[in-house]
Amino acid sequence: MTKADLPVHKNESYEVDIVDLTHEGAGVARVNGFTLFVPNTLPGERAKIKVVGVKKGFGFGRLEELIEESPERVDPPCPIYKWCGGCQLQHLSYEGQLEYKRKQVEDVLTRIGKLEGVPVLPTLGMGDEPWRYRNKAQVPVGERNGRLITGFYQKRSHEIVEMDSCIITGDTNDDAVQAVKEIVNKYNITAYNEEKHKGILRHIISRYGKTTGDLMIVLVTNGKDLPQRKKIIEEICHALPEIKSIVQNVNSKRTNVIFGEETRVLWGAEYIYDFIGDIKFAISARSFYQINPDQTKVLYDQALQYAELNGDETVIDAYCGIGTISLFLAQQAKKVYGVEIVPEAIEDARRNAELNNITNAEFAVGKSEDVIPEWKKQGITPDVIVVDPPRKGCDEELLKTIIEMKPKRVVYVSCNPSTLARDLRVLEDGGFKTHKVQPVDMFPQTTHVETVALLELNNHKK
Repeated sequence: MTKADLPVHKNESYEVDIVDLTHEGAGVARVNGFTLFVPNTLPGERAKIKVVGVKKGFGFGRLEELIEESPERVDPPCPIYKWCGGCQLQHLSYEGQLEYKRKQVEDVLTRIGKLEGVPVLPTLGMGDEPWRYRNKAQVPVGERNGRLITGFYQKRSHEIVEMDSCIITGDTNDDAVQAVKEIVNKYNITAYNEEKHKGILRHIISRYGKTTGDLMIVLVTNGKDLPQRKKIIEEICHALPEIKSIVQNVNSKRTNVIFGEETRVLWGAEYIYDFIGDIKFAISARSFYQINPDQTKVLYDQALQYAELNGDETVIDAYCGIGTISLFLAQQAKKVYGVEIVPEAIEDARRNAELNNITNAEFAVGKSEDVIPEWKKQGITPDVIVVDPPRKGCDEELLKTIIEMKPKRVVYVSCNPSTLARDLRVLEDGGFKTHKVQPVDMFPQTTHVETVALLELNNHKK
């Protein structure tokens, strides 16, 4: 079939009914069976759209006019929402967002995991104020009309949408980024130009400890040179009294990866601190630390509840990162073993255990699928295994190892419902039963959803 044979054509307009939302938050419409994806539309709406792109099996539309609105539609409070790529769901009521995320998880469990009838509980949300939750601002720097600008990248581009305030970022970080921008602008620091690979400042990053008030500024530069460094540091310290750390990260590569390999402290401490519940964490410039600490506690409390610890259990935390879940588990377990492939993360995990006087957590560097079988040879038999993998899900060998080790329970924390569903299917086929899945809204106004799933061995009685 050629494009000429398709039932829709580029640049033509159609009236359509929106029947669903994709996992990226776009509305789904059909014209004579042909699927079109239309951003900024919601299920139950009728709209006039213009086709802006056509592939063999689907196309893309742009909203021209809403003929019938969904009762779940709200006015996005952000003035640049239509252009910025940071949020996708501001036009959907928060109650609607929570149900959308629950349904998204339920759909992929059925479609990908073939898991019929597994209870997917109502999404745990942020309450009445699902805004200003990010404890980290990470903004690219550009130039326009002879001055520095900061903002977020426009959807599907590297054009910066200029912005002074982001309503999902904390006020402290907003204010810090703007202050730093004005200071470096004053000293004629140039913005990095991707095409020419010239210019100095690539990103300004602000990290904030919500419970401690600690503030860190990271300047990502194209090379080691930072002209007027002493004066810039003095002015940042004067403008931001809560500052605890000013760091430079050097990234001289032609890449869209934000951080380079070299990081050095220009002023103050190497770490700032924050708490999740009663656990204190040291956060460096490049540490992984959840950006919504309030909801992180909700997520980890759920994982802890599903682990059902009474103080006698041995627990393995695969993909342990800087030890966040491990240290929560260690409060109620006999012993926790954490494994992570990133050496710096394990250093942070050990530091965080020491910081909290936790002595029953042990951490190892390596791949889970390599380290855990070695632990098994040493006679370490886990009662519970917790996994919190990256978006690609668990390694196939790790799933085999879990099935072979036969823990009483597996607690699966996921940031990607699709790979969660795939991995649950493997574990079910290996003798486990998925009892329930709890979505948690860590990132309101976006399409991202975290989930915690509880599995038990089929022959293990609750």
